[in-house]
Amino acid sequence: MKQISGDRPSGPSRRALLTAGAGAALVAGCSRGGSPGAPAAATPSASGSATPSTAADGITPGVMTLFKDPEYNFNGLLALGASGAGAAEVGEVLTAVNAINRDGLSSQTFVETFRTLGDQLLKAPPGAPADDQTKRFRALRAAQYYGQALFFVLGSDDPGSEEQLYRSGRAAWDAFCDLCDPVPVKATVPYGTTPLPVWFFRPDTSNTRRPTVILTNGSDGQNVDMWTYGVPAALERGWNALVYDGPGQGQLLFVDRIVFTPTWEKVVTPLVDWLTARSEVDPARIALTGLSMAGDLAPRAAAFESRIAALVAMPGCVEPWLGFPPEIRKILTPDKQETNDIWNNEVVPELPPEAAAVMKKRFEPFSIPAMLDARQGKLFTDFYTPATRIQALSITDVVGRIKAPTLVLDYEGEQFYPGQPRRMYDALTSPKDFLRLTAAQGAQLHCSPMAPQLHCEVVFDWLQDTLPGS
Repeated sequence: MKQISGDRPSGPSRRALLTAGAGAALVAGCSRGGSPGAPAAATPSASGSATPSTAADGITPGVMTLFKDPEYNFNGLLALGASGAGAAEVGEVLTAVNAINRDGLSSQTFVETFRTLGDQLLKAPPGAPADDQTKRFRALRAAQYYGQALFFVLGSDDPGSEEQLYRSGRAAWDAFCDLCDPVPVKATVPYGTTPLPVWFFRPDTSNTRRPTVILTNGSDGQNVDMWTYGVPAALERGWNALVYDGPGQGQLLFVDRIVFTPTWEKVVTPLVDWLTARSEVDPARIALTGLSMAGDLAPRAAAFESRIAALVAMPGCVEPWLGFPPEIRKILTPDKQETNDIWNNEVVPELPPEAAAVMKKRFEPFSIPAMLDARQGKLFTDFYTPATRIQALSITDVVGRIKAPTLVLDYEGEQFYPGQPRRMYDALTSPKDFLRLTAAQGAQLHCSPMAPQLHCEVVFDWLQDTLPGS
């Protein structure tokens, strides 16, 4: 195998912690906590949990600081990085950043600016009528900007517009797909009583059997992120690529109201069944990638789905619950009533508004009541149920079952799962590789938001080397 490179505090002390700055820790430690988040440095504890630090040691120096608030800054960097895949325009993003900073950074200004930008791109451009190629990439960029607005809408003045904002981004994504050549196959794959929407991209329509990658999103990414982090790279190398919404994601969350499941193999197995029935797919060369929190979901699926021929965890994650700061994890006790009493009586009254907005966003993929409360501007009252669902995502006891060759990525400045990629790598018994992307490459932070092209080069070079004949 080669390498590529305690006790819960008492009520008064908890309240003291919150008023002394734990609210800021919640914002720094929970933002985008299953997908790219706040770029404050994080120090791993012995258990691999994240302890956010405000001393980032220049992890986003100079022009990499678009916003003073690290959570918003990360999102801005994510949008900027997507420009290499045509999923953003540098000038559009920087103009939006300037407008938001001029008007005063807030959820409201961020949402308004990016939603307006998405709306504008779906209108006819100035000058001559747009051809299909222009319409295509304007729709893709619109999907990106709607996704940016969607991430912060629960903290805005109109949280009830969340589903409509999602639908706007989804419509832009579908408009983009309809103008691709060849057009991806749009279908649904059976999953319980709620089918999974899928988009199957192919280099051509020759029905040639090809290697295929299943691209798995994290806890709050949108389909446009899967374009940035895999589809063009796959197509350029002669691979097929499958994009999908699973439970807790996209349509299944915002429209169908289905939350995350810890048994992700029940999501991936129907996808593999669907793929192997297609003439364009080589059933012996199906790879699975997982971005962000899907660095936990995809390995879980590969532990039980033997037809996965190669796996990439981006980053490796074995316990998503440890991605939340200790101030949050200490609220959870074995007793539901005690936990919810602590949350409602001791924590919520001391929670700063910005931290409350973060908690609404972080918990909504695990609790439909929490999502519906947030859309009404309210903070959820049942902490216990979503917290235990997040705990249930632990895969520490199944990583050793994985048989597929596996690449585990880590990132310098990883905010949420520091130490966990190495924990996964060490626990694997299959052929395995480990790679850390660094600030010297401009690829620092969770999921390398400024270097998705480099990210894809690393992943697909490894996949082609791992699956013979690719």
